[in-house]
Amino acid sequence: MTTWADLRAARTLYEDDGALVLDKPVGWSVMGERHDTDLVRLAADDGEKLWPAHRIDKVTSGVVLFARQLEAHGDLTRQFNRRTVEKTYLAVTATTGLPDEGRIELPLSVGRKNRVRIAAPREAIVVENGRWSVPEDAVDTSKDVYPSTTTFTKVEERDGRTLLQVHPETGRRHQIRVHLAWIGHALVGDPLFEKQPTTRTGLHAHRLAFDAPDGRRRTVTAEPDEEFRALLDGAARVT
Repeated sequence: MTTWADLRAARTLYEDDGALVLDKPVGWSVMGERHDTDLVRLAADDGEKLWPAHRIDKVTSGVVLFARQLEAHGDLTRQFNRRTVEKTYLAVTATTGLPDEGRIELPLSVGRKNRVRIAAPREAIVVENGRWSVPEDAVDTSKDVYPSTTTFTKVEERDGRTLLQVHPETGRRHQIRVHLAWIGHALVGDPLFEKQPTTRTGLHAHRLAFDAPDGRRRTVTAEPDEEFRALLDGAARVT
C-alpha cells in the first residue's frame, strides 16, 4: 500500500511554504473519492491539509498544483480563472492525419449521465486552415454552454498514432479528451470513448507555469514515464 510519505517523497516537483506541485500517477484522483488513491484524502489521513488549485482527470498523469495554506489557495485558483497559468499536455491519439498545428474552438455542454459533449451536432463542425469550430446558430443553447479552446502542435506520427503537445486555453472538465474525440482523433485508451481500453489513457500533464506564493514565476515539468512513452514506442521524448 502506498503511503503519503512515500508518494510525496517520490513525486514532489516543487514546494514552498504556500504551494506543492506533484507528479500525479495515472489512476489516482486529485480529490473527491473515498478510497486510498485520492491524493487529498491520503494527505489528510497523514496529517497534511492540501487545497487543489485545479484538477486533472484520474486517467491523466502529471503536474498538479496544490496550496499548502488556505491563504495561498485563493490566489492560485484565481490564476487559473484568469488564464495566466500556462498548461502544456502531451497527448497520444489513436489516429494520424492531423495538421502540424491546430486550434479547436468547440463549445462544451453537459449531456445525459453528466457526460461532457460538444454543444452542437457533430455534423455541424467545420474545419478550415487547421481550425475547428461550429456556426453560432448550430449551438444548442437549451443547456449551459461553455466556450472552450484547445490548441495543439504535432510532434510525431508513428504506427498509426500521433503525439501532440496540447495547450488548453480554457480549463473545462474533460476538455482535451472531448475536443480531440469529436474531431475524429480520440486519445489512445480513453475510457470515455473506448469501452474496454487495453492501455492507459494517452494524456499527460507535462508542464505548468504559474506565479508561486513567493512572487516568482515558476515553471514545473513532469517527464512522462515509460508506460506513457510506450504508447508511441518511446516517441514522447520531447523538451
